Amino acid sequence: MASVTQAVILAGGKGTRLASVLGGKPKPLVNVGGTPLLEWQIRLLLRHGIDNIVVLVNHEAQQIERFVAGLNRSNARISIIDDGKPRGTAGAVLAVLDRLADRFLVVYGDTMINVDLTRFIDAHRRGKFDATLFIHPNDHPQDSDIVEVGDDGLIRAFHPYPHPPGSWLPNAVNAALYVIEKEALIPFASHAQPCDFAKELFPEMLDAGARLGAYQSFEYVKDVGTPERLSKVERHLASGLIGRANLGRKQRAVFLDRDGTINVHAGFIRDIEALRLLPDVGEAVRRLNDLEYRVVIATNQPVVARGELTMTELRRFHAKLETLLAQSGAYLDAILVCPHHPDRGFAGEVAALKIDCDCRKPKIGLVVQAVDLLNIDIEASWFVGDTTSDMLTAKNAGLHSILVRTGEAGQDGKYEVTPDFVADNLLAAVDVIAGSSPVLR
Repeated sequence: MASVTQAVILAGGKGTRLASVLGGKPKPLVNVGGTPLLEWQIRLLLRHGIDNIVVLVNHEAQQIERFVAGLNRSNARISIIDDGKPRGTAGAVLAVLDRLADRFLVVYGDTMINVDLTRFIDAHRRGKFDATLFIHPNDHPQDSDIVEVGDDGLIRAFHPYPHPPGSWLPNAVNAALYVIEKEALIPFASHAQPCDFAKELFPEMLDAGARLGAYQSFEYVKDVGTPERLSKVERHLASGLIGRANLGRKQRAVFLDRDGTINVHAGFIRDIEALRLLPDVGEAVRRLNDLEYRVVIATNQPVVARGELTMTELRRFHAKLETLLAQSGAYLDAILVCPHHPDRGFAGEVAALKIDCDCRKPKIGLVVQAVDLLNIDIEASWFVGDTTSDMLTAKNAGLHSILVRTGEAGQDGKYEVTPDFVADNLLAAVDVIAGSSPVLR
């Protein structure tokens, strides 16, 4: 069970945009598949041993109190606290700090959630963060609040919507689910209200030197704040998608090489202006998203070891890549990089990275990382790339392989290996994966 036993549910919203379907009920009691949303949330918390639940209410507080009173509460301690007035998400929590545990979970009352909370909370504890934000990619990052994360898992910056035109930002969206250390909030206890976590308190904490961590996962966290969003969540519930989108379930994945498979092959790219998507790649990745494959880039980038590009610069390249994909409503679940290079003798090389590592393809270290990160079912997963190194990686890892005729088109001549399938490009490879195209040997 999780190392947290208390959760705060922010259930004070009026649900103005949902008025047509609420029938006079407060937003947290909106029916999702015939069950009130608040009940879905309480069930999830109890499954992970979180049995001390504080519900912060405001609008139609009496209805929520009656609903909670009618629940089977034999295995839960549920407290209802009336905010008295709208205080904002952070303001509501700060106002009841004296009632909260040393470490607690924050859940927004308008979100449908299916997350392995134990795993999320354990990652927070291991990272020794002051607060950990649940981050995920989505198909509309251009109108979402973006979080910029370093390789150490620490949040570097917040980028609220709207974003400046032409900016390259990672597809890492704040999903409004947090683990917080009470001690980290004490200096902000007298903060002016109303106060919002995402737009005010977390940026101020970051500026003050707080260690804010990011937990990045594909798991299901979606708000139901409009009739359209509610309908989408109900479709996902009926189809079983919500149940499948959980780290407790094995996931199918498609590993993608980067250069020559996703973007135009131009040697080792050092200039961000040279990074351009190949035709139809956005559509291909979006189809994989729709097919519920976890999409993972696995790429060798020896330019880092050779001192030609820093990891910070490489993250900016990948932010551009994600921005371009998002223009097609597509997203990646992970970008995994081998920055090493075994051969020495390059001016400006980084000595610590000039090693014979386990992650440089065709070794399978990047695949192993992804399996642990995303709970991947290897036998149901694929690797798509343009080189024999990619195909040998797939063979070594036990993945199905597709060689695309873009980029090197398998003519790099490094290894003797036969792919399982050959396709003209990534979109054609997705046809093979989906089973809707004749197999090309």
